[in-house]
Amino acid sequence: MANKEHVKIIRQGIAVWNEWRKKYPEVRPDLRDENFNGADFNGADFNRARLNGARLNDTTLRGAWLNDANMSSVNLRRADLRRADLRRADFSEASFSGAWFDDADLSDANLSGVMLSDANLSNTNLFGANLSSAHLFGAKFTNARTGWTIFSNIDLHSVKELESVKHEGPSTIGIDTLIRSNGDIPPSFLKGAGVPDELIEYARSLIGRAIEYYTCFISYSSLDQNFAERLYADLQNKGVRCWFAPHDMKIGDKIRTRIDESIRIYDKLLLVLSEHSVNAFGQ
Repeated sequence: MANKEHVKIIRQGIAVWNEWRKKYPEVRPDLRDENFNGADFNGADFNRARLNGARLNDTTLRGAWLNDANMSSVNLRRADLRRADLRRADFSEASFSGAWFDDADLSDANLSGVMLSDANLSNTNLFGANLSSAHLFGAKFTNARTGWTIFSNIDLHSVKELESVKHEGPSTIGIDTLIRSNGDIPPSFLKGAGVPDELIEYARSLIGRAIEYYTCFISYSSLDQNFAERLYADLQNKGVRCWFAPHDMKIGDKIRTRIDESIRIYDKLLLVLSEHSVNAFGQ
């Protein structure tokens, strides 16, 4: 819940707000869950502010300062954030669909799980930013700057102008990103991010092919280790991604909980039913 005094001050205008911030720099503003849809916050000082859950749709924040601000789960659809200073801000799970970020500084920002569909990130600084699981359908990256940027578990195939991205250092491109993008990522972008040629060739081989991606969890008695390792190798060679559960199966809540978790998380659960595992259950 927002601090009512802080809300009252911001609603008096940006000049009053910024003067208050200068006078009391030690105060961390609390504007959580407040409705600011359509507000004009050009040049506002929101450094270290708590804005998580706030509604800022159609809001103008040009040239605003948002260093170290907490804006998780905030709604900023169609917001104007051009030239905003957003360094180290936490935007996790926020919605920026259709927002403008032209020339904004998003270095070291947390953008994990953020909705950025149709957002304009032209000329943005994404150095060190975390874009894990972000939604980038139709986003524009013209001349964006990257380096040590995290692009994991993302579908990049519909992102515009990836070829123009300026790589100022290597970035993380997850295998899950290659698969989710069906390999349809510009090779120049992958090469600039530091992806090896072999992986780039692999990504290109995925284009136009349906991806069969199965996961399997193998649970077995440690006394059957040799058999389980052979089974694991054979399944991996057939394209089935597998994980071990290398422990003796013992009856009780713990093993039942682990099996329940495996059923939910993996496509298949494979139990190696042997004399050793049966004896373990019988103990």
